[in-house]
Amino acid sequence: MTIRAELHRAGGLLRSTDLMQRGYSAHAITSACAAGTVTRPARGWIALPNADRELVLAAQRGMVLTCVSLARRRDLWVRRPAGLHLATRSPKQHAPRGAHRVHWGAAIVRREPFAIIDSIENALNYVATCQPPEEALAIWESALHSGLVSRPALARLPFRGAARRLLERCSTHSGSGVETYVLQRLQRLRLHVVPQAIVRGRPVDFLIERCVILEIDGATHTGRQRDRDNLNDVIEALDGYFCIRVSYRQVFEDWPEVQRLVMMAVAQAQLVRGQGVRA
Repeated sequence: MTIRAELHRAGGLLRSTDLMQRGYSAHAITSACAAGTVTRPARGWIALPNADRELVLAAQRGMVLTCVSLARRRDLWVRRPAGLHLATRSPKQHAPRGAHRVHWGAAIVRREPFAIIDSIENALNYVATCQPPEEALAIWESALHSGLVSRPALARLPFRGAARRLLERCSTHSGSGVETYVLQRLQRLRLHVVPQAIVRGRPVDFLIERCVILEIDGATHTGRQRDRDNLNDVIEALDGYFCIRVSYRQVFEDWPEVQRLVMMAVAQAQLVRGQGVRA
């Protein structure tokens, strides 16, 4: 296997010592660099010319990629682009200024000496204090829902402050980050809310006050799926439920209107119930 192939298999870059441990001589590495087939982005590192720029920058800075940058790479729910987030290896490490966010807090889980990608546990710890509370909780619940971490495993780690409070609050009931976000806002209204409730044999995003169904549609909610959901809405309405369907955009850009719709539906449903109609 060539050095290029070895780097490609490893994700684009490796320590030169790792390459030598895999049987490549220092001369072979130097020759590959001279030929331009690989590069030396930082002391002790060898990379493909098209290696991931975030990982290359982490190697050049002597830091690790973490927080929401790591969450995004693990396909967790992140509401919006947040730039590059790096963590220092020690609180005393010098961090050159740049277009990235630097975290100095100590790691919860010990890192390998030259790691450039953090553990999910360390990333969640930084998320707890870096992101707004609603979005931080959504990322934590996304990690639980995906199976990357578990509550028992997290509970055994020395989380403190905001991270410990998030651990106590988070659950696996929400099906997505946006549902976590919505659930927090509904609970602040002191409504009885069941996330991922089963109504007429199928799951719905939220069952509110046992009679109002709230569904959140993503940007790709089109075609046959939308037709099926619209039909289900009609059937549920005929069965006595008040159905509200809103978009991802409405949740984040027009929450007051969504809240108004929910409260109006709850009020009307309670009136119907008071008249003896099933709801």
